[in-house]
Amino acid sequence: MPAVGQGIYCDRGELTSNRLKPAGLRARTSAMAEKTILFVAPAQAVTQFFPFFKEAGIAAGIADSLATALSAIRKSPPCIIFSQAKMGVYTAEHLLAEAQNFDPFPPVIVFTDRGTATEAARCLELGARDYWLEPLTWDKILAMLPDDAPAKAEPVVPVPRHAAVPATSGKGFAVVGEHPAIRRVLALARQVARSKATVLISGESGTGKEMFARYLHASSDRADGPFVAINCAALPEHLLESELFGHEKGSFTGAIARKLGKFEMASGGTILLDEISEMDLGLQAKLLRVLQESEFDRVGGTDTVHVDVRVLATTNRRMDEAVAEGKFRQDLYYRLNVIPLKLPPLRDRGADIPRLAQFFVEKFRKAYGLPPLAFSADAKDWLMAYDWPGNVRELQNLMERAVLLAGDGPIRKAHFLLDPDVWPGEGGDAAYDPMTGPGEGDAGEVSEEAAASGAAAAGEADDPFDMAAAARNLGELPGGGAGEVVTLDVMERHMIIKSLDRTEGNRTQAAQLLGISVRTLRNKLNEYRKLGIDVP
Repeated sequence: MPAVGQGIYCDRGELTSNRLKPAGLRARTSAMAEKTILFVAPAQAVTQFFPFFKEAGIAAGIADSLATALSAIRKSPPCIIFSQAKMGVYTAEHLLAEAQNFDPFPPVIVFTDRGTATEAARCLELGARDYWLEPLTWDKILAMLPDDAPAKAEPVVPVPRHAAVPATSGKGFAVVGEHPAIRRVLALARQVARSKATVLISGESGTGKEMFARYLHASSDRADGPFVAINCAALPEHLLESELFGHEKGSFTGAIARKLGKFEMASGGTILLDEISEMDLGLQAKLLRVLQESEFDRVGGTDTVHVDVRVLATTNRRMDEAVAEGKFRQDLYYRLNVIPLKLPPLRDRGADIPRLAQFFVEKFRKAYGLPPLAFSADAKDWLMAYDWPGNVRELQNLMERAVLLAGDGPIRKAHFLLDPDVWPGEGGDAAYDPMTGPGEGDAGEVSEEAAASGAAAAGEADDPFDMAAAARNLGELPGGGAGEVVTLDVMERHMIIKSLDRTEGNRTQAAQLLGISVRTLRNKLNEYRKLGIDVP
């Protein structure tokens, strides 16, 4: 790519010695065709990679302004653009906004050393492929470049706003994700999908292990055969053995007829052994024979059964630790772990979170016949800030809930129903009792923003732990002369009742004024009623 403006491009100088090359470069240089990359960043942030670009056949350039970058793109579109989020007066959002004037526009990766969830959401909404936190590494950059890209690859159409980018198998089974960690897993899955090698898929609960197993099956030459899954943790040893290998009539009490096992049912296709780490040691030995010889005996049977089946297994445990503890056979572990696929937790996938969220929203709103839905700013910020202990499964369930509660949209944070006692009604977030419906004073409650402003108008104390200031704001305490001590119970009751008076019975605003949850406020009011104390 020719030099443009103040751009600095890879020179023809002496190459870095093989001893200093990154491992990814040594392994892949010979297979890589020439590609073009444009960095919109200060030179000192990226020039350390240029010797590696040279040897890998990559033409890399630097633009130090929006005008320089746009000029370079018009003259010779790069395969991909890496843009720093902010550089002087320039921001990556300016570049992404200009993408609307190109058809198509190269994919853009935004990187920064001080990222925020709000900035990430804005960049992704404008069409950025991903949003990275520095430091940049050679392996991360390399992972974004397909090995088979031509020397002057055709530019890629940017991601539409709110759109997810699925990787689709031959049977239409889609995996959504653009994060380098998930792309690496996908690349390995594609490479081994058509083989018969056993695959051990590991990862936290909810990361999509079974979904990846189905993707492997759908992408294989066994896609027209059966896919049979069994949860090894759900059954005791004797029942699991019968489920896996079948049994003969009369082999045990209750065996009134021959039963085919899951391995026979999956012959010609794929079997998934879910949570394999929970299998009993005695049964592991029989499974090892199936993997090695493709044969087994039914429970109570004398004839050997031969099967042609591809075996996939999943686990949410560290299998090497289970082997060290003697809870899993080492020889079986090695036989299962021919191809290891480790799925990253959702919290580590960054920009994939809004992609997956929008993917699930589209799925559920179509299923329920609802119009297109967008996310509000507070919903986007919360999605990026949340830790996602339940991973993709939790996100999927949360999006179904949000779609059902949002109606015509947009989806707000309240529609995630994080507090079951706060109901996202038409007028905003209203306290809701599932037994009695909206409580007294709940009708006409307003949004979080309005509630916050109402609390401020009521004179909320700056420090929520400054009880004296709060008491002054809410009114004088009852009883007692000068210097008399008032009990905490009396002070608390007085503050709660005064806050309800100030908010005209609106429990959501009163709870915010007091700095407590609606549930806590409701429990306190119920206590007072039982004591015969009148409350608003």
